[in-house]
Amino acid sequence: MANSKFEYVRLFEQQDGLLPNTWIVVRIDGRGFTKFATRYGFEKPNDKRALDLMNAAAKMVMTELSDITIAYGSSDEFSFVFHKSCILFERRASKLVSTIVSTFTAYYIHYWPTYFPDTLLTPPLPSFDGRAICYPSVQNLRDYMSWRQVDCHINNLYNTTFWSLIQLGGLDAKEAEKTLAGTLAADKNEILFSRFKINYNNEPEMFKKGSVLFRDYELVEPGTHNAAEEAENLAIPVQQSKTQAENDKKKRAKARVTVEHLDIIKDDFWDRRPWLLSNKPGKVPKQT
Repeated sequence: MANSKFEYVRLFEQQDGLLPNTWIVVRIDGRGFTKFATRYGFEKPNDKRALDLMNAAAKMVMTELSDITIAYGSSDEFSFVFHKSCILFERRASKLVSTIVSTFTAYYIHYWPTYFPDTLLTPPLPSFDGRAICYPSVQNLRDYMSWRQVDCHINNLYNTTFWSLIQLGGLDAKEAEKTLAGTLAADKNEILFSRFKINYNNEPEMFKKGSVLFRDYELVEPGTHNAAEEAENLAIPVQQSKTQAENDKKKRAKARVTVEHLDIIKDDFWDRRPWLLSNKPGKVPKQT
């Protein structure tokens, strides 16, 4: 690059590097999505089309960025996780976040006609913001993922009860809020069942648990590996040869990114999918 007297402006750029040897989570959220959902008439308390659209955009982000090991989403947010051993193309927070946000937003708009074929998307167009957080341990990462899923359950139970009081019970928003003030989960379940014959346990799993995305390898038996311990003991990223790195990249490209609605809080989810913590591609299941 040629030097010039104007080049001094680069001195104003601030370092925003991400800590090495940490799990990096990039979480994105819809900007002004309450108004956006109202504008396009999203169904309450959940609009399956909107959630499927979020999942489709997230799936393409994972497909394009093979360093993402797992993603979790609910409502208008998604978290993308990079393994601690990844030698990322960019370890600057601003660049990594902007890549995730721009890619997700582009696919969200691209797939809009697929899920809302009768609704023209017009300006102001949907947009998302994001942040990058570093977690030093497997337990920190799992606690983060558990927090997001618990938050999904709490919000969905409240919203399901709130909108049932309005749509089925004839209350207005203020009356519904007053009815739910100070209630516990058991109280909300009782309101749903006693007033509206709704068993919350029978609600769709996507609404209750959110969506988890990962590459679909063959499940393994719990106790046959120690992926979590190996990840915790990893002091520095494993230096792979160029051939090894290319082989792993090809294996990830062959693996289908799947969207599931599972409990990610219990150990079983992680124990049966060691590749999430080891970052070693598993065995691709045979196509049926």
